[in-house]
Amino acid sequence: MFKVLAIALGAGLAHAGAVTPVNFADDSLVAWCIVPFDAKKRSPEARAKMLLALGLRRCAYDWRAEHVASFEAEIEAYRKFGIEFTAFWGEHESAFELFIKHRISPQIWKTCPSPSGKTQQERVAAAAAQLQGLAVRCRRMGSKLGLYNHGGWGGVPENLIAVCRALIARGHDNVGVVYNFHHAHGRIADFAADLKLLKPHLLCLNLNGMNPRAEPKILPIGQGLHEAAMIRTVIASGYSGPIGILDHLPDEDSAVALKGNLDGLRRLLAEGGNPGTQE
Repeated sequence: MFKVLAIALGAGLAHAGAVTPVNFADDSLVAWCIVPFDAKKRSPEARAKMLLALGLRRCAYDWRAEHVASFEAEIEAYRKFGIEFTAFWGEHESAFELFIKHRISPQIWKTCPSPSGKTQQERVAAAAAQLQGLAVRCRRMGSKLGLYNHGGWGGVPENLIAVCRALIARGHDNVGVVYNFHHAHGRIADFAADLKLLKPHLLCLNLNGMNPRAEPKILPIGQGLHEAAMIRTVIASGYSGPIGILDHLPDEDSAVALKGNLDGLRRLLAEGGNPGTQE
């Protein structure tokens, strides 16, 4: 049984005596997709202040080429305002050198490859071979490598886990999986079984509103038909690792997008993950 913490989920919920798992508390949640997707194009310090104002204390850092010059400023701003640099998207030599310099070891999130091959065994071996060098580099930094579902063969839970286990079998026990609701609309009906498979290796679970056929793909938590039941399944499973909420809307202020997700998640938790829109 994982530990739970009674937290105030806003003034409107305090009277209900709401109890929620620790990893769903505001200051445990991981903000995701808020750098290149922020319509306000905040500076590193402005972004850290924004997270602090929302009650968020963790961030997974996504980036584009124009952000490379501010990698160090981002690390310094998070440290200044008490934000945990939880994860880093992809690979970049400058970032890796800075992690060593500043003595931080964020998770490294990398899309699981979808290699060609005649058999499942060949594909798993090829994907593991592609990732092996990065797994070694992550270990040297003290980081975990998170295989990220982003569509294709490599986004299927069975394949993610097969590649993860192949790397572990090669001695890379710092490898796990990062699973995203917004890249898994085709797996809604299978989520309970998928979570059971993923859970032993899950490094982070990123939430999203979920409607069939990804209509739309990005939707605030609490506005879809299926995420309430999926979140209820997560809580019932006892998963106690990181939970992410995202922006991923380039025309929207990240503060507005994150607040929408926070408000929706609070409501679902207060309702036991069973809103009136749930089928």
